Amino acid sequence: MEVVGEAENGQEAIKLTEKLTPDVVLVDINLPGLNGLEVARVIKRRDPRVGIIVLSVYEDDDQLFQAIKVGAAAYSSKDVNPEELLFFIREVARGRYLINDAVLAKPNVATRVLHQFRELAATEDEQTSALFAPLTSREIEILDCIARGLSNKEIANELSISGQTVKNHITSILSKLQVNDRTMAVIYAIKRGWIKMGYSGAEDALGAA
Repeated sequence: MEVVGEAENGQEAIKLTEKLTPDVVLVDINLPGLNGLEVARVIKRRDPRVGIIVLSVYEDDDQLFQAIKVGAAAYSSKDVNPEELLFFIREVARGRYLINDAVLAKPNVATRVLHQFRELAATEDEQTSALFAPLTSREIEILDCIARGLSNKEIANELSISGQTVKNHITSILSKLQVNDRTMAVIYAIKRGWIKMGYSGAEDALGAA
């Protein structure tokens, strides 16, 4: 592992990343000038290959949600211990999205992601149609349940369907989204950059959850 560069502000971080093409970039969310989230957004737009780790003074659900939207691979408080930070760097360098685990551990964040996922699924423009494998309303309901951490049996009870029907729907979801497990089905929209910016209904949805 080699530290190839350090930047004092957001603009410099973007320039250094373009010049040095690192595998992983650690970004302080409170950078002078452009904040860390905007820096991460620009870097990912220009070079999607770069893994971004966003560091914050404290862990916050809204900051985590914003980190998801800019394409960060990991999000952590700045008081993370050195061993854990090294683990984050190595895993992100291998292409893992550790931020997925953080999302699933935060029901409110998962709810916001799913509401944006659903909103995008209902969009009829050509670009979305080309990207989105259409899910049925029942499959969206099941994704909601998965995001809330329900087991297959609990999903069956909540939706008044059989356990086998739940399994069939999950198989269909995984096939349509071309992912291998339930977790990846929930965060697929995140990794593909499908999250819409400024969805006004997200906060209302949270309030009703």
